[in-house]
Amino acid sequence: MRLFVSIDLPDRLADAVADAQERFVDAAGLRFVDPAQAHLTLFFIGDVDPERLEDIEAALTRAVDDAGVDPFDLRVGGFGVFPSLDYVSVVWAGVRERAGAAETTRLHEAVARELTALGFEGDDHAFTPHVTLARMDDARGKSLVRRVVREGDPDLGAFHVDRINLTESTLRSDGPEYETVASFGL
Repeated sequence: MRLFVSIDLPDRLADAVADAQERFVDAAGLRFVDPAQAHLTLFFIGDVDPERLEDIEAALTRAVDDAGVDPFDLRVGGFGVFPSLDYVSVVWAGVRERAGAAETTRLHEAVARELTALGFEGDDHAFTPHVTLARMDDARGKSLVRRVVREGDPDLGAFHVDRINLTESTLRSDGPEYETVASFGL
């Protein structure tokens, strides 16, 4: 099983994600994510033996309790890239600073603590809450991406977060397919 922990965007924001992606449509070398599967990754676990699922679920239950985060509203907006505008590999929409960023970061930190204690490796960079819009396979469209990121500040909308999900990702030739394995209420 290939797993990650996520906050999933509601279906009603899929059009807003698609509209944001439209600003980059002429940038060659971009591979767009399916707007209907838009999510915010709190922790990428990776390939896991299904026998470890029970331990992971127990860890996520503890993480939600430890984070002390009540249900909250999260607003997605603004563009960014990883790792930098000089070398673009991911194009994303962020989480507004005053609308869910602190709660999302607290959830990430609690989840990361619990899952690294189980031996899963966390990211080697600072956590930036975001929704991936596209991945850049080559640099042909980098100048357009830079311009849109610098000039664009879209508001994709807000939604209420009352749970995090353990999600399975199945890689297919036409892109990943996601399925919720378990949900953990805040």
